[in-house]
Amino acid sequence: MYPFIRLSWQFFIHRNAPKLAVDDIHISHHICLPTDIDLWWELNNGRTLTLYDLGRLPMARRAGLIQMLKDNNWGLTMAGVSVRYRKRIRMWQRFEMRSRALGMDDKFIYLEQSLWRNNECCGHALYRSAVTDKDGIVKPDRVIAALGIPFTKPLPDWVQAWIDADATRPWPPMQDS
Repeated sequence: MYPFIRLSWQFFIHRNAPKLAVDDIHISHHICLPTDIDLWWELNNGRTLTLYDLGRLPMARRAGLIQMLKDNNWGLTMAGVSVRYRKRIRMWQRFEMRSRALGMDDKFIYLEQSLWRNNECCGHALYRSAVTDKDGIVKPDRVIAALGIPFTKPLPDWVQAWIDADATRPWPPMQDS
């Protein structure tokens, strides 16, 4: 089940947090609950992606994106992700999540999120996100203009390399000849 109560809690505890610039880091704190674990009593890989929402959505609210989406009747979607899992997070352990926007290209906005315990990175995700309307994807420059916040930061080389590599991926996948 989606963690609506936990998401509401994150919105509540960050309700008075200062506004973020588009590329500022949003920091949130979480606990690995029994509903988050796998058979090995550690944070499940799939649940990790859901928990990243608990950092991304409050970050978007603090940057003014949520209100801007409502004002324009736009939506928000994830269009791709690359994840690295490096250290285990076990049940009842506390962890910190760091979330920020890295940049954009002509179609997508790229976001970075990471999970930390004791100053050690446990996991890292690179997301490709898109704002949508009834006609499809809203160009990022239009989104940034609607936000009224300048954001002209070039994408880091490693992000561009991921974009380039992903462009060579066959679509649709696994088709028989």
